[in-house]
Order: sequence, then structure tokens, then C-alpha cells
Amino acid sequence: YQRRVHGDSFLSLMLTSSFFNSSRRTAAAGASRFRWAAFGAASAAITYKLSRSASAAVTNLEAVKQEIKAIIDQDEDHNGPIFVRLAWHASGTYNKNNGTGGSNGATMRFTPECAWGANAGLDKARNLLEPVKRAHPDISYADLWTLSGAVAIEYMGGPAIPWREGRVDAPPTVARLPDGLLPAADSGSPAQNAQHIRDIFGRMGFDDREMVALIGAHAVGRCHTVSPTPAYRYCGDADY
Repeated sequence: YQRRVHGDSFLSLMLTSSFFNSSRRTAAAGASRFRWAAFGAASAAITYKLSRSASAAVTNLEAVKQEIKAIIDQDEDHNGPIFVRLAWHASGTYNKNNGTGGSNGATMRFTPECAWGANAGLDKARNLLEPVKRAHPDISYADLWTLSGAVAIEYMGGPAIPWREGRVDAPPTVARLPDGLLPAADSGSPAQNAQHIRDIFGRMGFDDREMVALIGAHAVGRCHTVSPTPAYRYCGDADY
């Protein structure tokens, strides 16, 4: 059967991540009406059809969520934010113009996508979720990665994120996506950075207001003072 997965590129999730810090116990107060309006607008910004048999539904979704929370509890300043980053980077390849990319397929399992500079360090997040996948083989990686981000947002103090199962994992023979689909750290100047953001997020179907909210997601996570790559020396975001 055909199932529509609203906000499948999972970018709506990222709109909430600048509203609270990395600790679920200290959620930021006073989120503006604009931020919540942007979240609502983006939550249904991207939709597309996924084919999956009804028998493939996850049998114990609540258990999966609880296991994700237990992993976050092991290191809440790191594991929650990196699950948000995993969900976002698995989804941020989406192209509204031709329907390619996005979270369906979980193509970050394969080279060269898993080795993109923008995805550096996300092997940590994928490895953290492997025990959950082994315990629940009926959930796809594509569903597990996006669900981990949704669970993390809520568990760290944000709102409940609308999420539906139904994504399928692509076979190893799937056509590879080109690098450069995710935002770069620095394009050389403020004007170039602004245009780059518009190019990247515009391809996914977002307007300027939603882009501003999305950029704020980098406030989630630890502060890195030392990095092998100067472009990644900044505060916020999950470990690279």
C-alpha cells in the first residue's frame, strides 16, 4: 500500500532544536510565536510516498523509543544532539524538484555518503543505535535514524515531533548521491554564506524564515575548542 510520510526529510525536527539546550532537564523557556509558527509550517513542508507492506510495521515501537532514551541517558549532552544531527543529515539530501535524497533509503550506510565531510563523526551515532536495530530487526535504519532524532528532541525538552514509520532501506546497489547536498560550514563571506543557505535549503522547499530557525540547530550540543578541521571549531552541534 502507499503511505504518505509528512515531513519525511525530518527538517521540521531541526526547527525546534534551537529552543532548548543540550540537557533535557533545562529546556529553554519563552520560545517565540514565530519559532513555533515556523515549526508548524515546516512540519508538513516535505511529503512523498513510500511503498511498504503492512506486515513490515514495527511490532514494538514503544520499546524502541525507550531504548533510544536509555542511550541518551548514558551521555545526554552528546547522544541526544548527535541523534538529532544523524536524523538531519540523513534527511537533508532531499530535493523537492526531483524527489531524490531524503531519509528514505538510509543511504548513509554506503560510501561515499558515509565519508562525506559533512557526515564526519556520524558513525558514532549509527553505532550507538546498532544494539537497538539488532533487538528490533523489523525497524528499518531509515525509520530508526529519524525516530532517534524525534525522540531526542522531545526527551531534551522540546515538543513531541510528528513521526510515522514506513521508510525502507535501500539496497547496496542504489544510485549514489553526489556530495555537496548538505550545508557547508563557510562559503567565504556573509553574502556567499546567505546565498549558499538559500540554495541548499531552498532545494528542500524552505523559505527564509524557516531557514533561520534551521540554522539555530547548531546551538545544540557541546562546545568544541579543538578540532582537526578549523571550519568545525565552533560551539554547538553534536560531536563530529
